[in-house]
Amino acid sequence: MSTRWPPRHEVRWDDTHRLVPDTRAHPAPILDGPLAELASATSRRALVQYGRIPAGIHNDELVFGVPEWPIVNAAFCYPNPLGARFSGPDRGAWYAGKELATSIAEVAFHKTVELAETGWFELSITYADFLADIHGTFHDLRGPRSTRAGACLSPSSYVASQQLAAELLAQGSSGIAYPSVRHEGGEAVACFRPAIVAHVRRGGRVRLTWNGRPEPKVQPLK
Repeated sequence: MSTRWPPRHEVRWDDTHRLVPDTRAHPAPILDGPLAELASATSRRALVQYGRIPAGIHNDELVFGVPEWPIVNAAFCYPNPLGARFSGPDRGAWYAGKELATSIAEVAFHKTVELAETGWFELSITYADFLADIHGTFHDLRGPRSTRAGACLSPSSYVASQQLAAELLAQGSSGIAYPSVRHEGGEAVACFRPAIVAHVRRGGRVRLTWNGRPEPKVQPLK
């Protein structure tokens, strides 16, 4: 393997944390009849799952019939239009923190950036904490860093990290373990393969509230 790429190490993390906006706290409009059928038929996740639209992930990579499989597939079928640290605009990844505090810091940072674009810091969002066990061999940026690895952990640019992720994905990589840029001492993983995201289940909930300030109040919920 090219020395341009980070080393590979075994990762065995149980109970990792991924925060997803809680649909139970923020329900979508109730649709019935033809409208419900239309919404289901035009769901991007459904269209990708059935191979009806081109996407960065093929439907045979997705998972079915396991607990919370729609949540897993959605992480890959609904990429950020601008991409994220280790994923581009065509294919998402399963991002998770080893500790809940890491996931909170990451989510809070990116939501705050969105709010800063409008200058309006008045918002409350409840997130569901999805736990998952991640076991596999991952490319690892947590050790001594090369110049390239350092660029991939830039606090302000995802150009280098997305390029690295694209190269590793094309070579069959399972994903990348890395130190969190938003939570000092925290560790996170970007999992490239749905099948590696195991034993997914709901944990608790967390509410983030912005009251006119860029720093949100964090409130754990049952």
